[in-house]
Amino acid sequence: MKIGPITLPFGKTQEDPYWDAFINRPPVDSRNAADEILRHASGGAVNPRRVDLHTPEITTAHLKQLATFLGAEQVGIVRLKDAEPHDPTDSESYPFAIVCTVKADYDPRTAPGIGGQVPVRNGRYVTFILASYIREMGYRATNQEPGDAHRLAVAAGLGTLSREGRPVPATRGAHIHVADEVVYTDLPLAPEGEG
Repeated sequence: MKIGPITLPFGKTQEDPYWDAFINRPPVDSRNAADEILRHASGGAVNPRRVDLHTPEITTAHLKQLATFLGAEQVGIVRLKDAEPHDPTDSESYPFAIVCTVKADYDPRTAPGIGGQVPVRNGRYVTFILASYIREMGYRATNQEPGDAHRLAVAAGLGTLSREGRPVPATRGAHIHVADEVVYTDLPLAPEGEG
């Protein structure tokens, strides 16, 4: 049904200028984008009392269930070969990285609008909550943007790299976006690979 320039029901039609602006027009002020809030949010303190954990395999399964509940399509754990500090102010290293993918109807690299950046926001949300949860358990965790998120995703078994250097998901059917931020942690986990 068409009422003037508005198409009902709202949807992804080629002739809808509002939808096109929602997906493709970048915000005038970046503070209007929710992912900017998550990008600049600082992590909380680590709980001084560590919780008693099950085996690393059970802890990993619980963490993956939480990430899936929060909206992740896939979750992979990587043991970092060169466990170097990922934060210049931190002298200790993180032995594990948690990589998440989220569903993406549009590629955020080519759709700069508020709607096109939904996968970026969703990925930041998932990694922010995972890092916060791990700190509440009494382990160190930080969510940061690595330079090699796609390589870590492949090392975690979340797919393979295409010719363009983009990950192709291991599960077929869904378009995915590798979360811009990776959770680095010292929580004992059962990794799928080494990065």
